[in-house]
Formats: sequence, structure tokens, C-alpha cells
Amino acid sequence: MFDAAVSAAAGVVLGLSLAAPPGPMNAVIAEESVARGWKSGFAAGLGAMTADAVFFVLALAGVVAFIEDAPTVRTAMVGVGGVLMLYYAYGAIQDAGSFSDAEAADGRGFRKAFALALANPYQVTWWLTAGVGLLNPSEISAFGLELSAANGGLTIAGFFAGILLWITSFPAALRAAGERVDALGKGVAYASAVVLALFGVSFLRTAVGL
Repeated sequence: MFDAAVSAAAGVVLGLSLAAPPGPMNAVIAEESVARGWKSGFAAGLGAMTADAVFFVLALAGVVAFIEDAPTVRTAMVGVGGVLMLYYAYGAIQDAGSFSDAEAADGRGFRKAFALALANPYQVTWWLTAGVGLLNPSEISAFGLELSAANGGLTIAGFFAGILLWITSFPAALRAAGERVDALGKGVAYASAVVLALFGVSFLRTAVGL
């Protein structure tokens, strides 16, 4: 029972390690949350989580490792990711100041985050490093204990539970803060645009270098 709990908790930590750090995905979630409501921010998070489910399947099939060893494919991914980030940065600037009281999601946030996550080489890198724990839990340790391969399903469930926890609480926190601070919506939109633009330029420079 204790081993099962540790495996599930390790999965949650792995999920948060991917979902919580600042970056382009959280910039999209933040912009969608303040511009169109919690549901739209949550939908964007679901888009990113769906992409992670795709990467998980691809990692099991060995495709993720193939991408890492295929310079042309990797360059194309980085270039497409850079262009998408610059495009979404422009959209975030257009949405600046449009803090919405409506809690409606039209699917745009989901599609935006899903496409961006699939073209994000950082996702591939994560699956080649920290994500290895999901592919073979017995190869890593958590809280000083070796994880059991028999509880691998619990580690996977915990991983997606960790992501779900983040994409539920992060948009909710932004909405709650925005309802108290009128200027928050505009500030978050501009900050999201800056983050996306910086990552976009960085990705394009990397693609050219590759």
C-alpha cells in the first residue's frame, strides 16, 4: 500500500515538474484565462495535456527518441514552434485589456495549446529526461525509495493527475486575482505576449543554427 502511494505521488511530482514551470504553455493558459475565462484557460491546459498524452504514446513507441536523433525533423519542429509562438504573442497583444466575465470556451484555447505543445521541442527533451520515469518507473527513485515497475500504472495516473491539478488551479487563481485587480488582465496578456515572443525568437534562432 505504501509503495503504491509513493508511486502515485512520484507521478504527481513528475506531472507538476512538466506543467508548472514558467514557459510558453503557461503563457497561453494565462492569456486564455484572463481574456476569455476559466473554462478557456482550462481548455488550453487540456490541449497541452492531450499533447503530453500523444508524446507519452510516441515515447513508448520510440518515436520521441527518433526525433531527438533526426536533425531535420528537430529543426522543423523548432522552426514551426517559433512561428506559432510569435503568432500567438501577436494574438495576446490584441487581447490585452479584454478581461472577460464570461465563462465560455470556444475550443480556440485547446487548439492553440495543443498545436504549440506538439511543436515544442522542450516537450521532447522532457520526455527524454524526466519523462523516462513513466516509461520505466523501476529506473528512478522517489523520496529515497525505488519505484516498483508493478505500480507503473499508478505513476502514470499520478502524472496526469498532477497536470490536471495544475491546469485547474492555475487558471482559477488568475481569475480570482483578476476579479480583485482590474489591471491584471491587461498585465497578464502583455506578459504572456512577451514570454511567447521571447521563446519564439529563441526557437527561430535555434532552428537557423541547426
